[in-house]
Amino acid sequence: MTNPTFESVRLDDVVLKPDPIDPAWILEGNPVARSGQWSQSRDTTTSYWVWDCTAGRFNWYFDSDETVYVMEGEVIVASDGQEPRSLRAGDAAIFYAGTHAEWNVPVYVRKSAVLRPHLSKPVLFALKLSRRIGRRFGGFGSHSSA
Repeated sequence: MTNPTFESVRLDDVVLKPDPIDPAWILEGNPVARSGQWSQSRDTTTSYWVWDCTAGRFNWYFDSDETVYVMEGEVIVASDGQEPRSLRAGDAAIFYAGTHAEWNVPVYVRKSAVLRPHLSKPVLFALKLSRRIGRRFGGFGSHSSA
């Protein structure tokens, strides 16, 4: 059996299950969050999600680099040293691993998210080396352009 070339999903069809926000993070209100994972990279390091949340204000701590695309609603994001920013449907942002931000959801927000762990310098070096070796010998790590 061969691996598929790509996966696709209608993001509105991803089944969302309860994904409670840590109560210690909640600053105001009673936000209710749900999430659903729809795929994962073959090397299992990167995952693809849909997440939504009702009104509330809370801190969020990022263990991984998280790229978000707001599909519906709005969230106002604040972080030390940066002006608050409103993210609405159609907006994208990246939150870096090891950081945190305050999220204020006025009514509701729904986002698509890609989570990728932060890679240490030794791991990055090993990855680059393996890609070089792969390209040189035509094995793993080689790629062609479409």
